[in-house]
Amino acid sequence: MSFSGDTKAELCRIRIQRSCCARAEACGVLLYCNHFSAQAIKIVTESTDFAKRLPILFRKAFQIDFDQKMASDATGGKQTFLITDSEKLLHIWEICGGSIGGGIAHHINFAFLEDEHCQLSFLRGAFLSAGSVTAPQKGYHLELVTSHYYVNRELIALILDLGYTPKETTRKSNYVTYFKQSESIEDFLTAIGAPVSAMAIMSAKVEKNLRNGINRRVNCDAANVDKTVDAAQEQLAAIRILTTNGTMESLSDKFQEAARLRQENPEFSLSELAALCEPPVTKSCLNHRLRKLIALSKEISE
Repeated sequence: MSFSGDTKAELCRIRIQRSCCARAEACGVLLYCNHFSAQAIKIVTESTDFAKRLPILFRKAFQIDFDQKMASDATGGKQTFLITDSEKLLHIWEICGGSIGGGIAHHINFAFLEDEHCQLSFLRGAFLSAGSVTAPQKGYHLELVTSHYYVNRELIALILDLGYTPKETTRKSNYVTYFKQSESIEDFLTAIGAPVSAMAIMSAKVEKNLRNGINRRVNCDAANVDKTVDAAQEQLAAIRILTTNGTMESLSDKFQEAARLRQENPEFSLSELAALCEPPVTKSCLNHRLRKLIALSKEISE
């Protein structure tokens, strides 16, 4: 099952108790479903959990049953719910704020959304019907899609009133309300009743940040090792030139000690070499001595 499927399954585990919240959730489903008109209601879903919830939800919200329920193919992947009875449609339109006689207009009926628990129930219904959320391992994206312009505008106003800051765009003939920030997605999912999915996003984000930090540290360490190896090779080459030329014997004890320690410990860092000096010296001091040897070797080579 996809991450969206898991999230919808979690939302469907919320018990349907209050009639007001049932109406709000059902209206969210209808305004974001496949087809909602004066002639028919058609809801298509791949979620088996949502398919089980729909008949219970509509019975609680509208006291009606679906006229028909069917699987779209032999595998039963998608399930379709239909209402075509004119009396049922009229009843639903009156509750959801529309009017068949006066012309069809899709709007959110804010009279049923005065309380925050009803507002969140409406958003839950919209997400169950036409929402999706990307698996956090792939990215952060949650969206709600409707074909109704005014519903989209009113939904954005509702979400803003709840303290969220969604973005919007159009995709073909549909209107999309979406979130791209992980924190906003976490807060939204928690609010509509999916805290487990929100926690999954938080955990994935922590894991991703930890992995990125380790990778940066490993890359940094590897770069430092490369620099140490390159510097040691340059120092050893300079020591060979000075030794072959006989110049090394004329240098002071401190420079001869630096050369000897580097030859004996080609893989050591400057800090490790500095600690071996008698007496121990600073990293900066040893670096100065080795640079001096390199400079002398270049003078001889030239």
